Amino acid sequence: MRILSVNVGASIDAEWAGDLKRTAIDKRVIGHRAEVRVNGLAGDERADIEHHGSTDQAVYSYAREDYDWWEGELGRELRDGRFGENLTTSGLDVNGALIGERWRVGSAVLEVTGPRIPCVVFRNWMDEPGWLKRFTAAARPGAYLRVVELGELGVGDEVEVLARPEVGVSVGDWFRARHGDRDALRRILAVPGHDGKWDEMAKRILK
Repeated sequence: MRILSVNVGASIDAEWAGDLKRTAIDKRVIGHRAEVRVNGLAGDERADIEHHGSTDQAVYSYAREDYDWWEGELGRELRDGRFGENLTTSGLDVNGALIGERWRVGSAVLEVTGPRIPCVVFRNWMDEPGWLKRFTAAARPGAYLRVVELGELGVGDEVEVLARPEVGVSVGDWFRARHGDRDALRRILAVPGHDGKWDEMAKRILK
């Protein structure tokens, strides 16, 4: 399990980028090691601070294996960073990671906080028919991470799983349950100490 590429992006003006008209979704590969700060990687910007400014979304990771799957579905090449991720991984089941799982990458420690939820900016950026529905149905969202320990990381660094809840909610189940998957929701409800929001959702969905 390792980092295949490290990607950062600057905020730019874009008419297609929702109400804000600005986005930093276009992440590009860098050739040097990146400093990991509390709010993400040095040199990386977030335009929509209201929706993407949380420290729980400091770093976004996506698996190269999921990109390869999408290339088959879309019939086109997808470069690392195309989905706006900071870390493109290899050999790591990002969607199977558990919320609260901790990774050591380089000298930094990151904690999995949840899946990426697709938005209108992502839809317009990809320019694919029915993209939001397709991305949601595929349930390959990638994972957001918060920074637990500062440090630096770079291409080729191993991803070491330092800690993983004995029983927990996976990134994939979190994503599927949020979009109405009953089986995923039932699995979450079976996790001791699960967030009460899932009980509220169950009242609406599991009738």
